Amino acid sequence: MPGPQLPASVSIVPRRLRLGLAVLAAVVAVVMGLVALSLPSTTDTVVDYGVVDQVAIAGLGLVLAAGVLFLGRSRVDADADGVRILNVLVHHSLPWTAVRAVRFDRSSYWGSLLLENGDEVSLLGLQSFDGESAVTGVEGLRALHAAARAKDPVRPPLLYDD
Repeated sequence: MPGPQLPASVSIVPRRLRLGLAVLAAVVAVVMGLVALSLPSTTDTVVDYGVVDQVAIAGLGLVLAAGVLFLGRSRVDADADGVRILNVLVHHSLPWTAVRAVRFDRSSYWGSLLLENGDEVSLLGLQSFDGESAVTGVEGLRALHAAARAKDPVRPPLLYDD
């Protein structure tokens, strides 16, 4: 009986987070648009609101909505050569030889990579809220990692290794 299929590549994005952020961005854009339309276009008050102010507020709403959408750009892409991680502002590209383990603890909100040098890199694109797709992503990452590290020499056990 053959073992599990090794995926050619794995691509993981936070689906539920992106959906929630898209709804929030739409709400921000609509509310700011309504605020812009509701500004009085008068000159007989202390503050003069004109068309320029309405356009500025609507434009600010679009900029805020784009900023909200920007928060959901996290992703993880992996293949036989290594893993590429795009967290909100930080990008990592790691070969599998630098990765000791793919971790996703039960109490974690997102996965992480334990590196050979002891560091840990968060995988913000792999979130527990995505349920079954997160499990599939972890299994794919672990299969690619195991296949890439299959020919490594066996390390002797250390006293402090778990």
